[in-house]
Amino acid sequence: MESYLQKILRARVYDVAEETPLERAKNLSEKLKNDIWFKREDLQPVFSFKLRGAFNRMSQLSRKELSKGVIASSAGNHAQGVAVSASFLKCRAVIVMPMTTPNMKVKAVKSHNAEVILFGETYDECYEKALELSVQENLTFIHPFDDPEVIAGQGTIGLEILRQINHPPDAIYIAVGGGGLIAGVSAYVKAIWPKTKIIGVEPEDACAMTLSLKANKPVELESVGLFADGVAVRKVGEETFSICKKNVDQMVTVNTDEICAAIKDVFEDTRSILEPAGALSIAGLKKHVSDNKLQNQNLVAIACGANMNFERLRFVAERAELGEEKEAMLAVAIPEKAGSLKLLCETLGSRNLTEFSYRMSEGGTAQIFMGIEVSNINDRELLINNINTKGFECLDLSNDELSKVHLRHMVGGRLPRSINEISEGDYKELLYRFEFPERPGALMRFVNSMRPEWTISIFHYRNHGADTGRIVIGVLVKNSEINSWYEFVEKIGYKYWKETDNPAYKLFLGAQFN
Repeated sequence: MESYLQKILRARVYDVAEETPLERAKNLSEKLKNDIWFKREDLQPVFSFKLRGAFNRMSQLSRKELSKGVIASSAGNHAQGVAVSASFLKCRAVIVMPMTTPNMKVKAVKSHNAEVILFGETYDECYEKALELSVQENLTFIHPFDDPEVIAGQGTIGLEILRQINHPPDAIYIAVGGGGLIAGVSAYVKAIWPKTKIIGVEPEDACAMTLSLKANKPVELESVGLFADGVAVRKVGEETFSICKKNVDQMVTVNTDEICAAIKDVFEDTRSILEPAGALSIAGLKKHVSDNKLQNQNLVAIACGANMNFERLRFVAERAELGEEKEAMLAVAIPEKAGSLKLLCETLGSRNLTEFSYRMSEGGTAQIFMGIEVSNINDRELLINNINTKGFECLDLSNDELSKVHLRHMVGGRLPRSINEISEGDYKELLYRFEFPERPGALMRFVNSMRPEWTISIFHYRNHGADTGRIVIGVLVKNSEINSWYEFVEKIGYKYWKETDNPAYKLFLGAQFN
């Protein structure tokens, strides 16, 4: 450890990297009743800490080595660090990246004039390919984590934290992939403030360090989850494992929803958007605080990257509320008769809905899929109990992955045959879209304003986080009542579109007559 302390103190990083701020997270501190600090490595020129280790390693190459060039394997952030360092040192850089790497990271690497080779689906496949090419083309391989100089470069983050904070933190939470970041930071912090706890954080589906520390040797995973692609490593380094074995006090694993919730927490405090691996430490901090009921502690989380693909934000936003247990996803069975849907809406009261899907079906019971805002898990249980008390069967789907990823987008179907027969005669199904001001209770007021003899056959609503709510509604209206429906549509005062003749409706939802 004395050797690493010296290496970190001598590390050369500031030719290309910056000393990033340590910022107090006001909102999260108040929510968790602890003093929470973010070390803002997402503010580096390449939006990641990886620049430090890459440059420290490359700055120590000889002129002969630099003239031949370097090669690296990376899912993105180390690649950018190597590319920028090569540009500064005026040497060739070849980067082998998985084919699953977000396009934004590939473009960022190419923008620094590095040569990109897309190969394989995982980091490990890239690693083997890069080693092969390094021999073939006589290039110096720059390891993303298992190199003493790379580790020392990342350790300068620990040096900065201890210089920037007034008194020793109780704990520092650090994302773990191959282990370079936590090895470097822990080597410095434990040498200066040994009582500060070092807590590593990994995704549940990429927890190589957690399993390795339990087994007392590096363990290779059969597969890794790719949501937090920056830490999707099947096996940690030998050197990083050796350091972590001495310095890491605890490992915490978190799921995808908890990572998404952490991205939201950081946004609310900083108006910055971290990538999943970048928010890993914050997710682990929240879970550790909750599990151990910590209060009045001084806690630091390293926000280590912000190379987020814009297209992923939709997924993150959907899952963040579930990660905070602020949304309940429920399947509710209601009697297929007039007034049932209205009674269910009355039971929900003024709660905010995030989604509501209903399609009339065969038989005496209909299934409704809905998302609804709750305060916490206790509030969710109270809501379910209230629904059951009203005589409705309610199934909690909040932790069901199939429902979260697929089912919520698949509710639908055609009218049942028995209704088709009715519709051919006195009734007609009309389909309309409406927009209305998005405020608590607005959706329920819309439903309550409808005449009870109009049977709702389709109902779908989704909260898009905007000022305007949107619903699509199908109603069975007697031919003699259609003019009354038209009058209702005009009087309700909401912007609307008639979709009864929409080809998509006819193809997937509308009645089929034989």
